[in-house]
Amino acid sequence: MKIYLDNCAIQRPLDDKSNLRNRIESEAVMGLIELFEQKKIEIVNSDVLIYELNNTPDIERIYFGRKVLSLCTVTLKINNYVKEKALEFEKTGIKPIDALHLSLAVVNEIKYLCTCDDKFIRKAQSIKNINTKVILPTDLIKEVIK
Repeated sequence: MKIYLDNCAIQRPLDDKSNLRNRIESEAVMGLIELFEQKKIEIVNSDVLIYELNNTPDIERIYFGRKVLSLCTVTLKINNYVKEKALEFEKTGIKPIDALHLSLAVVNEIKYLCTCDDKFIRKAQSIKNINTKVILPTDLIKEVIK
């Protein structure tokens, strides 16, 4: 099973753990990474994730993100079709970078796109006829360990 973690999901383990939600989601992301290392799931990389990571101002976040993404064997590439689909998703109110993440996942038939962004999840769930489920890390971990 291929899973796409967006940058906020990848970075969740580095967020403030005094916030209960951050702490719980952090554990879920670390669980997903552990399942990935055990080859029970496959996390995919993308041109968009690399772009975001290279524009992250915090060196610790860059290091952590590169470490996670270095384990990936698949890197999804942006092409004209992905760009067109992303523009369609933007029309629903999804931010451009998130629209690219979603477009890459949809076009490449990735079952789950994991994010910690509630607004992104709500807007993505309103889109009809896509087979990619946009989901929180806590919900995703429940799905993959069934």
